[in-house]
Amino acid sequence: MSNTSSNTSSGAASFLKTSVKQPYIWAIAALVLLLIINLIKDPTYLGISVNAVTGDLSGNLIDILRASAPIMMIAVGMTLVIATRGIDLSVGSVMAVSGAVSMEFMHDAGDGSLGSALMAIALALGISAFLGLINGLLVSIVGLQPFITTLIMMLAGRGLAKVITSGQNTSASNEFFRWIANGTVLGFPVVFVIGAVIVALVALLVRRSALGLMIESIGINPKAARMAGIRPVGLLIFVYILSAVLAGVAGIFSTASVMTVEVAKTGFSSEMDAILAVVIGGTSLAGGKFSLTGSVIGALLIATLDKTIVFLAIPSSATPAFKAIVIVAICLLQSQRVRALFSQRRARTSTPRKEAVSA
Repeated sequence: MSNTSSNTSSGAASFLKTSVKQPYIWAIAALVLLLIINLIKDPTYLGISVNAVTGDLSGNLIDILRASAPIMMIAVGMTLVIATRGIDLSVGSVMAVSGAVSMEFMHDAGDGSLGSALMAIALALGISAFLGLINGLLVSIVGLQPFITTLIMMLAGRGLAKVITSGQNTSASNEFFRWIANGTVLGFPVVFVIGAVIVALVALLVRRSALGLMIESIGINPKAARMAGIRPVGLLIFVYILSAVLAGVAGIFSTASVMTVEVAKTGFSSEMDAILAVVIGGTSLAGGKFSLTGSVIGALLIATLDKTIVFLAIPSSATPAFKAIVIVAICLLQSQRVRALFSQRRARTSTPRKEAVSA
């Protein structure tokens, strides 16, 4: 009996040690902590109600899932770009371009049909892929730094969105397009279901094939990757196109919720949310190994953090500082160097106690 209990305790201890080493475990802890804080203020915060007529689910958790979908899209694309030692600062502007194209097309069509919605989505994703192709070509073939390349595209993309909409906020009316962001499937938000399916498909693509390993090899050691026969040009073009397409999907999600594109606001500072979600999820900005699971958790954390800020009525002027404190704390907990310092200090404090007991 004692052997069984000791084996169970040792197994639990080893599982705990392994879990703590996962970078995104601290993001999960922070996510749970935020929910507990909200629950303390309002004991019904986690409550989910069901509409007796439609069967739709409603509640704060459902709202968090809905808000996390656009962040999830750009975070997944950003993860693969960062894994190659790159960065994509243009995702917010690509979101604006995607929203501008879709809204302008449906506004001009004016029939509100399913065909118009599908054509608008196709055009939005097509122009997004083209912008990603430009980023990929400039980085892989021309040899420009990813930071400079995507910074230029960030400025050019926002300008392109203004040209498409003539500098005006454009609205359209299409029920199917609106349903993408506001509808439900089996009670859950359609936008989150679509986002989850896309993430699953990307994960299958990069983890069930050699593609993910090749992307990581470019980020870990580009020279060794080339010597192993891996050609970075095609991979770099692929990750930048995928990042832009996912940003285009996020733009569709964002504009479909209000059926209006605001060129100055749509996708504004979304690139920062994407980078933060990736870092919180445990992917290093130095490139190499990446975690799509961690990035998804990071997106959920940022969506929960945004909702918590509103729920706690934190002044808008203090919002960036509050957000920065939470994120810095998570990054410090993830740091191996910080954890090593804590473990060394714990070892130093425990050593005198042992000496005192032996004496």
